[in-house]
Amino acid sequence: MYKTIAKQIASLLIILGGVMLVPCIVALIYEEWYALLGFAVSGIFTSSLGYFAHKLLNTAQEPQYQQSLIIAALGWLSIIIVGAIPYFVIAQISPIATMQEFIPAGVSYVESSLLNFRNILHCIFESTSAFTTTGLTMAYHEPSIGKSLLFYRSFSQWVGGAGFIVMALAVFKHIPGQSAILLYGSEASGTKLKTNVIQTARSIWKVYFIVTLIMFLYLTAGTLLILPEYPVGETLFDAINHAMAGQSTGGFSTLDDSIAGYQSKRMEALFLLPMLLGGLSIPFLYRFIILKKFSEVWNDIQTRAILIASVAGGILLSVLLMLEGEITDPIREGVFQFISALSTTGWQTSNIGGWGDLSILFIIAGAMIVGGSAGGTVGGIKIIRALLLQKGLRWHINKIFLSTNTIKSVRFNNRNLMPAQMNQELARAGIFTLIYLLFLLGSAMLTVYYMSTDFTLADALFEAASAQGTVGLSTGITDPAMSPVLETVYILQMWSGRIEIIPVLVLVRILFYGTKSRKL
Repeated sequence: MYKTIAKQIASLLIILGGVMLVPCIVALIYEEWYALLGFAVSGIFTSSLGYFAHKLLNTAQEPQYQQSLIIAALGWLSIIIVGAIPYFVIAQISPIATMQEFIPAGVSYVESSLLNFRNILHCIFESTSAFTTTGLTMAYHEPSIGKSLLFYRSFSQWVGGAGFIVMALAVFKHIPGQSAILLYGSEASGTKLKTNVIQTARSIWKVYFIVTLIMFLYLTAGTLLILPEYPVGETLFDAINHAMAGQSTGGFSTLDDSIAGYQSKRMEALFLLPMLLGGLSIPFLYRFIILKKFSEVWNDIQTRAILIASVAGGILLSVLLMLEGEITDPIREGVFQFISALSTTGWQTSNIGGWGDLSILFIIAGAMIVGGSAGGTVGGIKIIRALLLQKGLRWHINKIFLSTNTIKSVRFNNRNLMPAQMNQELARAGIFTLIYLLFLLGSAMLTVYYMSTDFTLADALFEAASAQGTVGLSTGITDPAMSPVLETVYILQMWSGRIEIIPVLVLVRILFYGTKSRKL
């Protein structure tokens, strides 16, 4: 079993090494020689390690169901730990004088945030946040870490959004059918796009790339029209990074204050579309773009729900902020932040730490915990589960008024479910939601214990929900000066949130009890 797991993780490391080498192009363009060396060494080391390990384990058996879940858990853990190497290496080899050159002219701070990455825990946190598409950061002043690392963060989110295991299936042709299905199911949610899983993985990446390219062109054109005085080079660099971060719902930005850094209402409106598209499922985007089924915009249950929730939630949050009377532009901030939270993108245009508790609790319960569409790059419990639970609640109440001999099917998501099937679906959704909320509650309690006294209980819940749901919005608790214990907790939350907890629980169970079955 262990050889099987190690072989699959080795294949992921080969790909990860390639991901690390791509920013070398950016380092060459911007003449960031220490970053070029750091990425080259890290990428070659990682790919070589994966290649030789894969060769050594070439005769290992293909994974079964139990092993595929462990591969998802350990594979992602390996990716976020090894993915931290470039941050650490570049921070260690870069002289202070070089770091200071990254600080933009005219800013108030005098120290490069690249210094933060001389702390290995901060590197692992940043890597976790990147690959899990969360967006919380230890790079407090983003522009001061250099263009290469900014690109690596965004590119990591983009690759992590569609999934490393899905990429491995698309790249490696030798994985047999049943094993491919199990590996695909361990990471990806949503229906298959093709009868063959390998072809499905390639279709996912095809659609993912097309939408990202369209968003790059859209953001480039929009920025040139809205901010014609903005440098063209910066426009292109921002657009490619924000296109990747938006489609992956990762939320990293090249600007110091996220999208608020543009100081433009029109720019904030421009970024609503990338967030909404990122919150949709890839199977829906495939049907809409490739198959040209335009009616799916309303017929797809998740897409319809996220559009309605975005409008209704944005209005309600705006009203709450308006009633508080502390926010100067409640509609602008309310609509943007609700969509950012629901899609789990995490771009920020408001000082959420200055909001009232009611607004914070509303965005937690109404957006961050729910998340976007299953089959996409989002976190949270997913809209499809939320819809199923509300449908199940109505179904159970209506059953009270039926005769004992009546058997009535339930129509949900274009499927007719018999009572036994409906109970099974509800049990799965309910158990996952319960586990999710327990994880969130535990993290919030630890946050309260370790956070500064300047923050409230609502702030603690918000930050924990942001990490668990891979959202990336922050009230200010996430900071390079935060407790190492709390930083570790958030790392574990982001990891478990990305792979939907169950693989983590399977891993923990095996570590304590092994693979033998036990009496319940």
